[in-house]
Amino acid sequence: MARYDSLLQALGNTPLVGLRQLSPRWVDEADAAHVRLWAKLEDRNPTGSIKDRPALRMIEQAEQDGRLSPGATIIEPTSGNTGISLAMAARLKGYRLICVLPENTSVERRQLLELYGARIIFSPAEGDPMQRWPRPKSLPPPTRRG
Repeated sequence: MARYDSLLQALGNTPLVGLRQLSPRWVDEADAAHVRLWAKLEDRNPTGSIKDRPALRMIEQAEQDGRLSPGATIIEPTSGNTGISLAMAARLKGYRLICVLPENTSVERRQLLELYGARIIFSPAEGDPMQRWPRPKSLPPPTRRG
């Protein structure tokens, strides 16, 4: 069994499993025509979601581009797995995360976000989806990097 020093190291190292009985022609001979189906078990990521990979990649890309500095705060409008994955990655990389969630988000999702240290701000669940993510008054004004 693999051992990792951090959840971030475990992220993405999910198994690839051959689906022999579901494959049209799973042939072991090298010269035979074959069709092999494989399943990537992304539920084995630390948060149980395929979203762990893109969440970490977004943070790492922002770091590389100089748009995210140590101790910064990330703000994410979310209602699902991306927010939970971002919360895990942000926590492990030393960032604060504020998630803007619809007020009807499940208690379980809220608990997972809080477990990873995310601050939650609620937005209205009703109305036009494009208008649900207004800038909450409780957030500080945006700053520009020079």
